[in-house]
Amino acid sequence: MTELHKKLRWQYRIQSGVFIILLLALVALLGYLALQQRVQWDVSQNGRNSLSDTSIDILQKLPGPVQVTAYATEYQAEVGDIRKVITDFVALYQRIKPDLVLQFIDPVEQPLLAQEANVQVNGEIVITYQHKTEHLAVINEQTFSNALLRLARLEDKLIVELSGHGERKLDGRANFDLGEFGKSLQKSGFVSQPLNLAIEQDIPLNADLLIIASPQVDLLPGEVDKLLDYIDRGGNLLWLVDQESLRGLLPLTEKLRLTLTPGVVVDPHAEQLKAPITFSLGAIYGQHPVTSGFQYITVFPYARQITIDDNAGWNSVSLVEVAQNGWVETGDLNAKIEFDQAVDVPGPISVAAALSRNINDREQRIVIVGSGHFLANTYLGNGNNLDFGINLVNWLAGDEEMMVIQPRATIDGNLVLSQSQLTFIAVGQMMALPALFLTIGISIWWYRRRKMAP
Repeated sequence: MTELHKKLRWQYRIQSGVFIILLLALVALLGYLALQQRVQWDVSQNGRNSLSDTSIDILQKLPGPVQVTAYATEYQAEVGDIRKVITDFVALYQRIKPDLVLQFIDPVEQPLLAQEANVQVNGEIVITYQHKTEHLAVINEQTFSNALLRLARLEDKLIVELSGHGERKLDGRANFDLGEFGKSLQKSGFVSQPLNLAIEQDIPLNADLLIIASPQVDLLPGEVDKLLDYIDRGGNLLWLVDQESLRGLLPLTEKLRLTLTPGVVVDPHAEQLKAPITFSLGAIYGQHPVTSGFQYITVFPYARQITIDDNAGWNSVSLVEVAQNGWVETGDLNAKIEFDQAVDVPGPISVAAALSRNINDREQRIVIVGSGHFLANTYLGNGNNLDFGINLVNWLAGDEEMMVIQPRATIDGNLVLSQSQLTFIAVGQMMALPALFLTIGISIWWYRRRKMAP
């Protein structure tokens, strides 16, 4: 029996020794992996501690290195350690793009460098990519990602907007105008200029896109001829049409083989959602680059129906269908709105169409939207109208790769831990827990050793 007890004791000692060796090896392996690999989970309500898919897509459009230079002092009274704030923010982008390099310059200690960079405020950031620069005085995901998007665009795109007939203006501030949309286009790397065809000889050849935004008075026949000639030459066009008169542009619908039905689209589903019944909700989209991956609601106030006439000249797609249970109301909107089978057109109804064709060795692109209101300052914030409008312009300008959803705003707060708290958590995970497991293992070994003792 004595020999048996000795043999069993040796077996337990060997097992305990192997257990301890394996446990120490596991702790060492976990420590090594912790140094080599970084894994994180963002549990904040709106994912504010990680980048949105939009920002990640933008980073993937920048194949080369990006230089970020922050002109910031060591400390700023309003925000404290401003360099740490900037470092933590830029780190979100560096995790996705390691060749995005951050450096700091103190504008107080090196004022000449700050002056050469045209830096105006403490904490200003200058982003450089392929000899192009962007300045940011405010740092958040939307401003930073939009700056990267502008840098990713190889060259500015020129938009000309028809003027002289009371059109909606891309720089206008009135509720009717498109000023907020114009600001977003400018942030995305577009430049715009008005075009009065009563004065100008022709539409500029270097224009990437012409916008006709709801004229309020009739165009002269000579102006219409210039527009038709622009289409014949392969020019790209965004035409925003409201429920009023076409203002002399009926020949344009004939050239594009379109029918614009009189009346206003009525959508009972919008009324169920506490919106006016004359607001059409877009949720069903055609197969097209503009709508690829677009799964958001758009709102088209006072829209009119756009019907594509079948023809061999244009490749056409209905971009948005609305009012599945609605109709085109041809009666007085101030009276009781009811469906009249004799005169009203039942849904579903197309309110936006895209046309394309090959001409002069390039693809000509045209979009007609039956609601100029949907991009107006008053309604731009409804649904995802802004994103849809940006997608339209990017496609028309030949920049499909730039069609991304705008970075989302943050809606929740931060949990900020002090350095001592972070150290306590790290020590607990890397030392206290392994020590606890080791103590438990030794206790079990000691208990079994005593139990087996003669």
